[in-house]
Amino acid sequence: MRDFAAIDFETANQNGSSVCAVGVVVVRDGEITDKFYRLIQPEPNYYTYWNTKCHGLTANDTDGSPVFSKVWKDIAPLIKGLPLIAHNSRFDERCLKAVFKTYNMDYPDYDFHCTLKESRKKYPDLENHQLHTVSRYCGYEMRNHHEALDDAYACAIIAIKLFVIPENYKLEL
Repeated sequence: MRDFAAIDFETANQNGSSVCAVGVVVVRDGEITDKFYRLIQPEPNYYTYWNTKCHGLTANDTDGSPVFSKVWKDIAPLIKGLPLIAHNSRFDERCLKAVFKTYNMDYPDYDFHCTLKESRKKYPDLENHQLHTVSRYCGYEMRNHHEALDDAYACAIIAIKLFVIPENYKLEL
């Protein structure tokens, strides 16, 4: 797999539909070719303490932001025909399906792959398989963990190492 889009969502609360930020990193022929980040007005529009503690976003950050359906109109052409990759893809796929349902959008049945699952298979001796740990092992030191674009970028680097680059190749960042 040499072409894909790494995607990451942050949510405002426990509802999967409460997407408040999205990061997308497009990889074509094994190279990062595009990056996309946007804040989103969440639905339902409230923030819980734990979610804000995790990613640092509050209603003040997203109050003037567009809703998901408007943001997705910019993302859809970027990822058209590409499989989606996420670290713990169950979370991101659940969010994507929930927000599509909330906005009565037709879900195109995206093909999701998981770098968490694959890293557990390929790197069983890591102390854990959290995004920042696997990213560091793959040569990328995250700058802002739980910021959607940095998370998507780290996921893209991991996916390139897992799916594109031969075992003995040294990735230069």
